[in-house]
Amino acid sequence: MTELAVEGGHERAVEALRRSYEAIPAGTPVRLAKRTSNLFRWRDPSEAPGLDVSGFDKVLGVDPEERTAQVQGMTTYEALVDATLPHGLMPTVVPQLKTITLGGAVTGLGIESTSFRDGLPHEAVLEMEVLTGDGRIVTATRDNEHADLFYGFPNSYGTLGYTLRLKIELRPVSPYVRLRHLRFRDAAELSRVMGEITESGTFEGENVDFMDGTVFGADEQYITLGFFAESAPYTSDYTGQKIYYRSIRQRSVDFLTIRDYLWRWDTDWFWCSGAFGVQNPTVRRLWPDKYKRSDVYRRLVTYDRRYHIVARVDRWRGQRPREDVIQDIEVPVERLPEFLEFFHDKVGMSPVWLCPLRAKERWPLYPLETGRTYVNVGFWGTVRLPPGQIPEYHNRLIERKVAALDGHKSLYSTAFYSRDEFWRNYDGETYRRLKGSYDPGGRLLDLYDKCVRGR
Repeated sequence: MTELAVEGGHERAVEALRRSYEAIPAGTPVRLAKRTSNLFRWRDPSEAPGLDVSGFDKVLGVDPEERTAQVQGMTTYEALVDATLPHGLMPTVVPQLKTITLGGAVTGLGIESTSFRDGLPHEAVLEMEVLTGDGRIVTATRDNEHADLFYGFPNSYGTLGYTLRLKIELRPVSPYVRLRHLRFRDAAELSRVMGEITESGTFEGENVDFMDGTVFGADEQYITLGFFAESAPYTSDYTGQKIYYRSIRQRSVDFLTIRDYLWRWDTDWFWCSGAFGVQNPTVRRLWPDKYKRSDVYRRLVTYDRRYHIVARVDRWRGQRPREDVIQDIEVPVERLPEFLEFFHDKVGMSPVWLCPLRAKERWPLYPLETGRTYVNVGFWGTVRLPPGQIPEYHNRLIERKVAALDGHKSLYSTAFYSRDEFWRNYDGETYRRLKGSYDPGGRLLDLYDKCVRGR
């Protein structure tokens, strides 16, 4: 398909979406109709279908010379990576799961092992075309008349508008990634080294291209460093019988193709595939490789959520109920040891994922300090409730601890803030100003109502 045809198809999709949006009666909640979701804020499946954005899932073009791509908002990172790697390029930050969309990562935040250097996915956006709450189609850049929307869009979760097309920066890649897994027995030492590498961008004289971490326990923690390589003596394959996160404890050095590195966490949804038996050798051999994917496991979780299968089995066995503890939080790197000590003591879940990051600019709705190193801590699973505790016991503990450590938490999952506390954390003054400019009629949900009240 020619670039002109692709462009024409995009314009037709924009016009059809505009008409569809205008046809929704005033006062009716507007949502996106999506085939997949990486959110863990559950809604009633009986809700009416949302706005059809299925025509916005394509890479419109890659410019190898300029190192940019034009991408529709509902394009998955799997499709985006497939389009850029043949040119020896990748998005600056590729979130861990294949079905995360570019628009979702920009409006709802994303992170990965290049974030210590390149920040978050929205920091690579050069311009975005947005369907705003008042029905306009506007193009926002850092320095045009919609710059306020450009900077206010990240962490707005579709409550100011929906991205239809984005122009993003790309970065060059090599065919392979050499990994080093460094073990630490002390969180303070791990935090110190992680902070130093973030500051310098190097380790033992080499430029570091990727960095994340995995915590298996209070005395077993790893920093994994990735270095681009033009050749490799071998490559490991973690898309079939072998399991990537287990290799961190078994190998000090490893090699992956760049594609397999980018999707190393997707095959087993980090380590969460174990909940479905997929890490059992017999089950794993029978489970087709094409279904070893995060979106497949996510659909199984949705099915269980709807029919409460695990909860019914627990009740039948006389066991205490489980609480979903599914969060990503950020704390300053120097506060990481304190958070991990709290987490081991009060929650006790493992493994835990670590990802250092630095924001390169100020994004008001997720106000990380520029030039300050934070560490994202990701934990996804269930914990049994202590006797007599409310269903949200652990999540509320975590929320309070993160606030006490001058941190923030992502809003893709459960949140319990009071309205006043929420807007103190997420710049309510700026949000209200943006809402008044781009959705004065309130056709889209309010951010607090969507992310905390679950409307």
